[in-house]
Amino acid sequence: MGSESVAVEPLLSGYLDVGDGHRLYWETVGNPRRAPALYLHGGPGSGCTTRARQYFGPEFHGVLFDQRGCGRSQPLADSPSYDLTLNTTQHQIVDIEALREHLGIDRWIVMGVSWGVTLALAYAETYPDRVSAMVLGAVTAGTRREIEWITRDMGRVFPEEFARFVDVLPPDARAGNLPAGYAALMASTDRQ
Repeated sequence: MGSESVAVEPLLSGYLDVGDGHRLYWETVGNPRRAPALYLHGGPGSGCTTRARQYFGPEFHGVLFDQRGCGRSQPLADSPSYDLTLNTTQHQIVDIEALREHLGIDRWIVMGVSWGVTLALAYAETYPDRVSAMVLGAVTAGTRREIEWITRDMGRVFPEEFARFVDVLPPDARAGNLPAGYAALMASTDRQ
């Protein structure tokens, strides 16, 4: 028999206004009398899942939130009028610190997965006195080699999906730097 997951419902949840027109969705799980631990999801763009709640049993007071522009936070980054200049790593770090203050937490364990690792490391560098420990999974450093693997080399594994991924770009951008091509599309005023 396979292991079945049990639904974990939030103890508390809400929205935090962090400025620039952004409201972050957050929730807590686990035991509020135990060690606080922040979960930083991957993506960017995904958001926290109900499965992520299961990382925090009665030994921890888990805090999860959907990062700026993601999940249940508002506004979503896929909105045509979304201003990406208001969603940088530095904005995300300030958001995390605002959430910590809002919840009245002195120090917390910071757990990051994938993109969340990069964000966890940046937060810990900025606020080392607020981090009691770190747990990092699916570690990525954002190196050129990793980006090439994710954006181009995975095309060997998923050729049909890769074709759809690059077909969105103008023909002259398909052979070059794919993230730069997508960044140009995202910054374009041409809605098509």
